[in-house]
Amino acid sequence: MSAIISNITEDGIARKIGLKKGDVILSINENPVKDVIDYMYWSKDSAINLEIQRSNKTHSFKIKEREGIPLGVEIKPYRIKTCRNKCLFCFVNQLPKGMRKTLYLKDDDYRMSFIYGNYITLTNLSASDKKRIIAQKLSPLYISVHTTNNDLRKKMLGNPKAPNVLKEILEFTTYKIRLHAQIVLCPGLNDGEELSRTIKDLQKFYPYVASIAVVPVGLTKYKKAGIKPVGKSDAIKALETVKNFRRRFKKRHGDPIVHLADELYLKAEAAFPPFKEYGDLPQIENGVGLIPSFLHCSKKLKLPKKIKPVKAAVVTGASFMPYLEEFARKLNSIEGLGLDVFKVDNKFFGSSITVAGLLTGKDILKTIVGKIKADCLLVPDVMLKEGSDMFLDNVTLNDIEESLGINVKAIDSTIDGIMKGIQDECKRQD
Repeated sequence: MSAIISNITEDGIARKIGLKKGDVILSINENPVKDVIDYMYWSKDSAINLEIQRSNKTHSFKIKEREGIPLGVEIKPYRIKTCRNKCLFCFVNQLPKGMRKTLYLKDDDYRMSFIYGNYITLTNLSASDKKRIIAQKLSPLYISVHTTNNDLRKKMLGNPKAPNVLKEILEFTTYKIRLHAQIVLCPGLNDGEELSRTIKDLQKFYPYVASIAVVPVGLTKYKKAGIKPVGKSDAIKALETVKNFRRRFKKRHGDPIVHLADELYLKAEAAFPPFKEYGDLPQIENGVGLIPSFLHCSKKLKLPKKIKPVKAAVVTGASFMPYLEEFARKLNSIEGLGLDVFKVDNKFFGSSITVAGLLTGKDILKTIVGKIKADCLLVPDVMLKEGSDMFLDNVTLNDIEESLGINVKAIDSTIDGIMKGIQDECKRQD
């Protein structure tokens, strides 16, 4: 492994001292640098001694004091450690053929968990990986537990060599590494008494197991395994189980610890808990607290009475549609604003997939072509590949724009994102 500089930014010291794209950072303050995490860890000091390799020659650079000024380098991505499990419910295995290669990558890399919040299974960590996590305090990590029944976990992961997850968790929490755990709920496998057992086992490590999320298994129409989808009765049972634990943990710890994904409340047709019980939303990217957060922000939002006349439209998935529609009605009280909301059914993956993040460009076009009457279309960025304008099916925002003949803009998947998208369209029309 090596830390290769992929870019020199304008605002840092690196450009001034002569670092160049393609330089290999060998060490910082005599500490070997293997990847971006080593770079992040060792470059925190104000005084830095850099040793780099350029054209097979070694060069030294000294920075005596930088007072919060960034070094200003970007590191080339490392090769991701892939998953060697064969999970019964693996979403990647449910993808159809012909999509872009990166979508078939099964990530199980602790570095991706630390940097991006990706979930890992702890099944492919080497002794040196563990030593590094502990030494560099790579925390928090996000862990796919599913069950603490070791035999059942091996079955669910499709890995007879999977280590005992409780022993793995004990090792990290002993050194105060914080973990966020998820349980992918699969009816008939890890629900009922197994779910209760898993929650009991995990909460013993609190506060270092800082949160537990129970999320429904996601099944596309391409699934091959005999996994059952989570139905209303399954969601209600899970809700009752979790509700009892939340009450007990809140009384004991002042923190409910365990949370259900929003989708389970929707399936159970039950009300969400008070927003304050979600704390700092540690697993919001896992669909835990997204809707309550949106509703909370909606209540606090102060609206202008009037804006420059503009017509906008926004797309979403089936599960979020009622909440976005309600918000749109609130916004449409503003004089000059017309906001339409389009629900896009997921034809690509199947009707059981209702979240906005898994919608494709083609399904959006099928839904709105010939129906949209707006100056612009706002597209939540969760539908796009990170850092790009491309949907899962390789359709781009520009493709949508050309098909509709109107401005198409990616927005943050928040109330602020919607408001900024509308404001930007007003400015564009000036």
